[in-house]
Amino acid sequence: IMLTGGSDHVWRAWGFPEGNILMTGEGHTDWLSGCCFRPSGTHLVTSSADTTVRLWDLSRYRSILTLRGHSRAVRGCCWHFCGQLVASASMDCTSKIWDVNSQKCRYTLHGHKESVNSIEFLPFSSTMLTSSADKTLSLWDSR
Repeated sequence: IMLTGGSDHVWRAWGFPEGNILMTGEGHTDWLSGCCFRPSGTHLVTSSADTTVRLWDLSRYRSILTLRGHSRAVRGCCWHFCGQLVASASMDCTSKIWDVNSQKCRYTLHGHKESVNSIEFLPFSSTMLTSSADKTLSLWDSR
């Protein structure tokens, strides 16, 4: 299965090798910049230029949570391996760590001087890597 998202505001899950669309998700109001499966495979997280991060329940084919707090487009998102935290990177020069259970932002990370363009948790770690338009990479401890 492969995920895609684009300027039509929709994410798609594609099956291979046939290349057929298995499911789609609509709800964002601007282009999608990222999508990532929860480690358990039961949920999806998406990020968008509409400044939100959305969680999707794949068994119910719908969005179950919209996380708001960025002031500009969200450029990327990812899950922590525990499946309880989501991280997002934004053009507002910040990254955020969201607690899925409480549905709140746990931390806002400041430090980049320009857009934060990507974010990833290192495998089986609490360390995150961000990249920015300010031409820097930063390592963060999410604990």
